[in-house]
Amino acid sequence: MMFPWMLLSLCFLTTCSSLRIVDLTHEQNHATIYWPGNPAYNFTILYRNGTNGGYWYESNSFATAEHGGTHVDSPAHFYQGGWRTQQIPMEKLVGKGVIVNVQAKASINHDYQVTVQDLTDWENSYGLIPDGAVVLMNSGWSDKYPDKNAVFNTTTPNDPSTFHFPGWHEDAVTWLSKNRKVNVIGVDTPSTDYGQSTTFPTHVVLGKNNIIGVENVGFLDSIPESGSTIFVAVVKLSDGSGGPARVFAMVDDNQCTSGSDAHFCHVNLHVLVSISLIVGLLTL
Repeated sequence: MMFPWMLLSLCFLTTCSSLRIVDLTHEQNHATIYWPGNPAYNFTILYRNGTNGGYWYESNSFATAEHGGTHVDSPAHFYQGGWRTQQIPMEKLVGKGVIVNVQAKASINHDYQVTVQDLTDWENSYGLIPDGAVVLMNSGWSDKYPDKNAVFNTTTPNDPSTFHFPGWHEDAVTWLSKNRKVNVIGVDTPSTDYGQSTTFPTHVVLGKNNIIGVENVGFLDSIPESGSTIFVAVVKLSDGSGGPARVFAMVDDNQCTSGSDAHFCHVNLHVLVSISLIVGLLTL
């Protein structure tokens, strides 16, 4: 039986809200890309067949290094005393999406590093970076995944000295840590530091400030540069320095996304919820 208050709620969901969930994660499989020196991904089928009981049954075993594919760098990765993976507060793994698009610059300079100017340019277009934001570089690099030569941009993917791909400049990450309150900083490349880095200063700044890093994020062209909420669902690995993550975004494609329209939708949500509750009580 559909009560009137249910109809009102359903009406709101179908007319004033059009949420879209976007997967930003590369699959974990034998093509998963790891930094040289990490063990390869392993997947073993333990059982995949029918049973004597008449039902189908599957069970597998897998092994992976922490830092492969779409994954999190916990602060402990490059800073002694930083949060280990299981210590990261859940509220630090979600935030408003801030997508810094540097595709044009990275296509010209494969060693491009996101600058403070890139961040202020974003703010000039969309307003101040929100507290608790998930700030991601979109260099267009995820289109190359999982071609290891293309991702590391070298013919010798086992030699880090030959790597050429974009990342964050330490000055930009330092600026964010001092001037904004962000939860996560990430990239669509294998490292938050650019490919030619040898001292990994961006990693160090992230660790010192307990800011979560995320690498090899995919499909960022599928979400707007502003207006999404991004979730970084890392495996709760005890004593870990990182771990595989399912990264996804929630996007509201409704036109009520900013300014007075957003306020109008926000107010109407409360009005409709209140009416729904009143009608629900009256019909019980």
